[in-house]
Amino acid sequence: MRVLVIGDIHNDIENMISYFDKLSEIGFDVVVGTGDFTDVGMKGFSQKDIAKLVLEEMKGLGKPIVVVPGNLDKEIIPVLEKNGVSIHGHGKIIGGVGFYGVGGAKTPFNTSLELSEGEVEIMLSNGFDEIGSAKIKIQVTHAPPAGTRMDLIYTGAHIGSEAVRKFIEEHKPDVAISAHVQEARGVDVLGRTKLLNPGRFPEGHFGMITVENEKIDAKVSSLI
Repeated sequence: MRVLVIGDIHNDIENMISYFDKLSEIGFDVVVGTGDFTDVGMKGFSQKDIAKLVLEEMKGLGKPIVVVPGNLDKEIIPVLEKNGVSIHGHGKIIGGVGFYGVGGAKTPFNTSLELSEGEVEIMLSNGFDEIGSAKIKIQVTHAPPAGTRMDLIYTGAHIGSEAVRKFIEEHKPDVAISAHVQEARGVDVLGRTKLLNPGRFPEGHFGMITVENEKIDAKVSSLI
């Protein structure tokens, strides 16, 4: 299985569409969205309108989709749920691989979806329980795990979630995907878990996870 990971679209529909066109050259089996599909506003379009446009493009790829909302995406959670793609507090098994996750992230700006660390832990536990039978487990969060390369901002500070990190350390998923900190694009490891931040898709960046005979590879790539 090859898992395509994209995120942090932030209303940038024009660039998003241009890069979606290039994805036809890449083979993959599942699409994971890491959140912040929308932003605070776009003239003439509501956040739900933007979310529907993004989902239509994702559906056009013809593959199963799982997503979590970003910290700016609270309003679009019903759209994600109605389309059957949300794993925000839930889990889903696709081709023997279990995906579970939670969206949102803490910021200094009081954005729309900022969960407490306790809420993050509960929602991750709920999703994890739903994919317990899967041999391969992939965690998807918008917030990165604290104290890793994934939560390192340009000032050199770490701004990630302790609850996300603790869950990885305790439950040891094979891969933990996150986003939110766009400059932290890349890979890292935490114990036995591979960490991945795909970067901003409207800038041509994406992640790819390959699962083959229980051997797992995670990397970031560019369509530029």
